[in-house]
Amino acid sequence: MRVVVTRPQPAAAATGRRLAMLGHEPILAPMLHVEATGKALPSGPFDAVAATSANAFLAFASAGLPPGLADVPLHAVGERTAAAARRAGFRDVVEADGDAAALAESLVRSLPRASRVLYLAGTERKPVLERRLGEAGFVVAAAEVYAARALGNVPAEVFAGPPPTVVLHYSRRSAEAFVAAARAGGHEAAMVCLPHLCLSADVAGPLIEAGASVVMVASRPDEDALFARIGDVSV
Repeated sequence: MRVVVTRPQPAAAATGRRLAMLGHEPILAPMLHVEATGKALPSGPFDAVAATSANAFLAFASAGLPPGLADVPLHAVGERTAAAARRAGFRDVVEADGDAAALAESLVRSLPRASRVLYLAGTERKPVLERRLGEAGFVVAAAEVYAARALGNVPAEVFAGPPPTVVLHYSRRSAEAFVAAARAGGHEAAMVCLPHLCLSADVAGPLIEAGASVVMVASRPDEDALFARIGDVSV
């Protein structure tokens, strides 16, 4: 199967390698460019750190973690974010069930009321985590440590030659960027005819709104579940 991967680099390349090992032909089409903002972290101390994306750790790739932060419990949204946290140097990593709501509930169950949480956030994000923790009486210090910029073009090979079997979408923003770039390039008619496979119903929203004829959703918000549905696409 020819499988389009829309997630940012370097994650797109890692997904492409997994697909190739399974016998698929990956077409890498990152729709967002993610980079560290360079903004300083708010002052501690903190009872916990929260992260809803592996991109949260780009800020520490060269300089490493600030003194003392490695020993603060890190609550990650899911497996991939947890693995990135460990690589960044966090020693105590708690993994939630794959979305921001589950992460918020994990923190509420684990910590006493009025705990102070450092949220390693993106510049554009949904308010789910901050709103729930605020309702529970937590103090949330959001540090916007990464930013994602939409790329304006879909690589030519996506719409050239035989149509892809399926397009994989990992975030709502990348799905929005894919729709916008396809329209800008004059490929909207082809885009809505392609099968799309999304990490969650929220991710699927922009594709459904654009009129895509086949939009499927993984059974849970992780890549293994996404890959499990590739076989459901009619070839």
